[in-house]
Amino acid sequence: MQPLPIPCPAHLIPDATGTDAFHDVYRNAMAHNAVFVATESEARQRWTVKADTLTVGSGHAVADAVNDAIRAAIARLIQSHEVDLDAYTGPVYFMMHGVRSEERARELAAALHAALYGDPEPLARAVPLTR
Repeated sequence: MQPLPIPCPAHLIPDATGTDAFHDVYRNAMAHNAVFVATESEARQRWTVKADTLTVGSGHAVADAVNDAIRAAIARLIQSHEVDLDAYTGPVYFMMHGVRSEERARELAAALHAALYGDPEPLARAVPLTR
């Protein structure tokens, strides 16, 4: 399995539904010193977005301004009821439950992935301030 490109198109975000799939995707990110990002199918046709920067190693830092932008975007998603209240907003681990479609989950995951590599612009487009 190859590492995800940066930026990563939404259709390449892996589906890590199930324990084995999750572990495979997570181990692959660790093996390539890459940010872990994936979606998972939930019950009731909902999706979860997960990301983790521990897989990159100690040399990877996310700027405070980017972490602030991520937290603000997730807060807007909670406020608009696109994700559940139990979202994790970093600074190392990020998770959003209750996304209503696979397509939207992949879009959010790809935008989060870009932000964790220092480009918050896709996240700003995916979750605009005017939501």
